[in-house]
Amino acid sequence: MTASASGLFGELFVDREMASAMGDSTLLHGMLGFEAMLASALEAEGVAPKGMADVVARQCDPDLYDIAEIGRATTLAGNPAIPLVKALTARVAAVSPEQAKWVHYGATSQDVIDSGHVHVLGCGLKLIDLRLGRLADAMRSLVDTHRATPMIGRTFLQQAVPITFGVKAALWLDPLLESRHVLHDILAASVVQFAGAAGTLAALGDEGDRVQARFVELTQGAKPSAIPWHAQRHRIVRLAAELGILTGNLGKIARDVGLMAQTEIGEVAEPEAPGKGGSSAMPHKRNPVLCTLILAGAQRAPGLVATMLSALPHEHERALGGWHAEWPTLPELFCIAGSALAQTITLIEGLQVFPERMRANIDLTHGLVMSERISLALATALGKTEAHHFLEEASRACVAQQRHLREVLAEMPAVTAHLDADALADLFDPTTYRGASDAIIDRVLARYEQAYGSRQAAPAGEDRTADA
Repeated sequence: MTASASGLFGELFVDREMASAMGDSTLLHGMLGFEAMLASALEAEGVAPKGMADVVARQCDPDLYDIAEIGRATTLAGNPAIPLVKALTARVAAVSPEQAKWVHYGATSQDVIDSGHVHVLGCGLKLIDLRLGRLADAMRSLVDTHRATPMIGRTFLQQAVPITFGVKAALWLDPLLESRHVLHDILAASVVQFAGAAGTLAALGDEGDRVQARFVELTQGAKPSAIPWHAQRHRIVRLAAELGILTGNLGKIARDVGLMAQTEIGEVAEPEAPGKGGSSAMPHKRNPVLCTLILAGAQRAPGLVATMLSALPHEHERALGGWHAEWPTLPELFCIAGSALAQTITLIEGLQVFPERMRANIDLTHGLVMSERISLALATALGKTEAHHFLEEASRACVAQQRHLREVLAEMPAVTAHLDADALADLFDPTTYRGASDAIIDRVLARYEQAYGSRQAAPAGEDRTADA
């Protein structure tokens, strides 16, 4: 199976939009763009004759080239720049043999391919950013809607203490905002490559610095590659790592939702759609397809990040395999992250939330999940150790007798001497045991506002109380 949006697996693992952004056509566009800009820089600095840039630019239309033919030649050449430059030179020579001498002058294959990949990665990052924005909007709406919706918090997959669904969703949102910030910085720091055979632009002699400066100027805002990065790949690896982190955080959301959607839990459900999530054997099944696919991506991404890290130590001035390992790996990471983002958008925008079931699950243990609060309330009168002892004893009785913890405590004189019936009832109200939840939510939403402003958030997390 190959990563394709048109094969037997459809768009389960890669969506068409991201596949197109990462595709050969985008890379070809970037590589030819490099050659056109280089020609302009050479002419502008007087290295190449007048008119050369225009002749080359007219032959840098990607539609003039057969990707399959270049690919066949690449198999022998070892990289796609060699057959592409050969084809470009031939096309320029057909118009002006004299001008053809200056095609690719002073550059090397890695300059072309790295600069082409910078174009590809820029397209991918812009698409990732758009999707992150849409997901953040939906998540913000979920937080707003369920700021005060009580649910049980779970540690080690066991019931712990009450939280709110709003704070849970806010903690899903926060790392996405962090990824957006990091990816913006990476995009802003991306630089094209133009360093020549061994990184010194020796072929251009004294004109090397001037041609490079003009080349960078023509890239319309890209930062100057004042230092060659043929064998210094930390920026590329940092990007890969952040894509892995982003995909892992999306996997965290999917895992939580999948667990909350279990039959026995029933607090949320994936969006409904005809034919979605069915079983070939069990008609009643409604499988969490979106969560499954997001988690599949989250499980694949770390291996690809590890490949990028393994490829980081390049040999001398040009890598012996490490550079080549990047070519299929980073686009695949983009496709995985992009697909996981698209699926998470669908998940959160259409997420069905069942507050009544959340409340029922809080009550499932007959009040045991409020034992921490009761213990702390008694500690002021009895001391922490003694209060803890009473709560342990009461909890055992609660389980053995299948009674509510409040009823058991109400029969213990050591407890009722300090807490009357009304005080006990108040202490067992999970809606008033929220701690710093609102402050946490406010801090996350402040980060959202800083990133996106006060634009209208998309609807998310439909409240399905009536269907619970």
